[in-house]
Amino acid sequence: MDQRESLLLTRAHRSGPVDGVVPSAYVDVTPGQLLAEVFHGGYRRLVVQLYAVTGDLAEAEDVVQEAFVRAAALPSRLAQVDNPEAWLRTVALNLHRNRVRKVRGWLRVRRVVESEREADLPGPEEHLDVVRALRRLPARHREVLALHYLSDLSVAEVAEALQVPEGTVKSRLSRARDALDQVLREGDGDDAS
Repeated sequence: MDQRESLLLTRAHRSGPVDGVVPSAYVDVTPGQLLAEVFHGGYRRLVVQLYAVTGDLAEAEDVVQEAFVRAAALPSRLAQVDNPEAWLRTVALNLHRNRVRKVRGWLRVRRVVESEREADLPGPEEHLDVVRALRRLPARHREVLALHYLSDLSVAEVAEALQVPEGTVKSRLSRARDALDQVLREGDGDDAS
């Protein structure tokens, strides 16, 4: 029996650590060896599965690779789960969901800005205008906009993250949206001259 078969048998019979004690049949496999085995045995399968979810091969490869990077940073965590490939798949799916949420956050900021503006901005230039405008805002305004719209946090979660009252977050969000709109309008005036 080769090392791969041994590892698979140990994983199949493993019931998981009990009170922090790893079963004796699993002790001889290091977390690094486990990660290498899971990578060689499951990387392609995970990419195919994530490709089916994302519809984008590059995105699927990115999130699977990031999942393996996270596993490599915590190899002992991977050794504690009953099914490392399932754990990696969950991490990759969560990474993809977070990326989608961030895009939705940007789209929300865009809708807010566009609803307060008279003219639509075309394509990628709008994104660059918003990024430039955000850079011109005070840090407290950028923080609340990023946490609320890009990280998709509720007002209560933003308040907890910044350790300020919810009313302060609401006030900052309102002022930040107004300031962002003003900066974007000033940018329109620069283009016209």
